[in-house]
Amino acid sequence: MREPGSHHHEPHAPETMGAGRLEAFSDAVMAVIITILAFQLRAPAGPTWSDLVRQKGDFAIYVLAFVFVAIYWNNHHHLLRATTRINGAAMWSNMFLLFWLSLVPVVTQWIRQYPWQKLPVASFGVIALGAALAYSLLVRSLIAANGKDSLLARAIAHDVKGFISLAMYAAAVLFTASTKTLWVAYALYVAVAVMWLVPDRRFSRAARED
Repeated sequence: MREPGSHHHEPHAPETMGAGRLEAFSDAVMAVIITILAFQLRAPAGPTWSDLVRQKGDFAIYVLAFVFVAIYWNNHHHLLRATTRINGAAMWSNMFLLFWLSLVPVVTQWIRQYPWQKLPVASFGVIALGAALAYSLLVRSLIAANGKDSLLARAIAHDVKGFISLAMYAAAVLFTASTKTLWVAYALYVAVAVMWLVPDRRFSRAARED
């Protein structure tokens, strides 16, 4: 029983916040990133098919960047839907991920201007590596908040695709060391995108088992 006039503050549990607000904020940021990408896409210089064909490089780079962001949005959605609790580490890891994704429109515009120059093409790989590492940190912090026996932890298990992606992005950056192998870097960027376009059923399988 408290004495009159006494002030007693209940301790706050460090990991009780739901993921809904975090998901809504992240969705809004990714929507803005995709909108900026679309605004940067230039229309053909003329009304003919040849004018349209001359824009194929710009459009291909736009598609690569769009798919890159869309894959993160999709995986981020499944990740947070399997999450019941978040902590401060998860919130900062999520902001770290959004930081890297926010650079995508800048580097996309740079690649459009210099599609066969080493540094612009390498910069996409560096941003992809940063985003992949940030996503991995987010996953680990969410598992720590939800527990090793949680649905999230069981769904992630061994993130083989994540590690393969990191290795492929790192290899792509190495291939940008020479202008003769820039096409290999592009091929690796596309290969990672295709790999992640295959539906990831880890969360649905873990939910059925649960």
